[in-house]
Amino acid sequence: MQTAGPDPISPVSEAEQELLRRFDARIDEGGFIEAKDWMPEHYRKTLVRQISQHAHSEIVGMLPEGNWITRAPTLKRKAILLAKVQDEGGHGLYLYAAAETLGISRDELLDALHRGQAKYSSIFNYPTLSWADVGVIGWLVDGAAIMNQVPLCRCSYAPYARAMVRICREESFHQRQGFESLLTMMRDGTQAQRDMVQHAVDRWWWPSLMMFGPPDSDSTHGAQSMRWGIKRMSNDELRQKFVDATVEQARVLGVTLPDAELAWNAERGHHDFGAIDWDEFRRVLGGDGPCNHERLAARVRAWEDGAWVREAAQAHAARHAEPARSATESAR
Repeated sequence: MQTAGPDPISPVSEAEQELLRRFDARIDEGGFIEAKDWMPEHYRKTLVRQISQHAHSEIVGMLPEGNWITRAPTLKRKAILLAKVQDEGGHGLYLYAAAETLGISRDELLDALHRGQAKYSSIFNYPTLSWADVGVIGWLVDGAAIMNQVPLCRCSYAPYARAMVRICREESFHQRQGFESLLTMMRDGTQAQRDMVQHAVDRWWWPSLMMFGPPDSDSTHGAQSMRWGIKRMSNDELRQKFVDATVEQARVLGVTLPDAELAWNAERGHHDFGAIDWDEFRRVLGGDGPCNHERLAARVRAWEDGAWVREAAQAHAARHAEPARSATESAR
């Protein structure tokens, strides 16, 4: 008869058991874990996985909209989109910095991304076919991101929680900007522009629902992340909350959400919605989406093209550090 291997979460020594008891007590009390505090190794690895995936999603997410900066219809829209893409780059930097507090370098994280070993949100592997896509990404994709990320402001790991406070403020602006852009097209635009918006909604609705991750019954890490306070709401809870909020917004815009089964359920107090194609989700997440290869190739090319900038910055820092080091040694 085979015996199960050791539980990777369970401590081995009595000292570790005591540390774990203190850790669990702090989590149960709703306290925060700081970078220098003791933490179970599995907790640390879970955070590295989640934060790095989040950071990768932010910088890969710059690409679908960045493609439209030179084709924005007005100077105002160009300036708004430039600011938004810049914000996304900043979000990635905040999150890489948070991940580094867990003992992993930014170079290691980016190397895993460039080699195709690290995941990022599946939604950024879909094409942006029209200007309306930029507005729909702001409304639906950033709206789903906010729904997912606001609870992370209370994540038990304090460096991650602090980063999320600022990120959520900026994502809220992005969502409102996207909604306003679509509202302008729907109210003041031509019929062709209104059709463009509806077509974009049809293409982005289901991938937006997939952003919350697989159903709770299939989530590998969800239960433990909830136990540790890394996540505060489950995938299905967040997805339902997003659907309920978005239905009314769609009515105001005058667009139809592409789901024949979408209907209010008075008994549940929520909207029912149709089945999500989880085969598509797994296929795109696994690297076989419409733009997976294009997106990853763009990130690798940007990294390689920027090598001279990194090398120059390192040389500059080293040259200025040398006098300071010599002065310190002389003072001794």
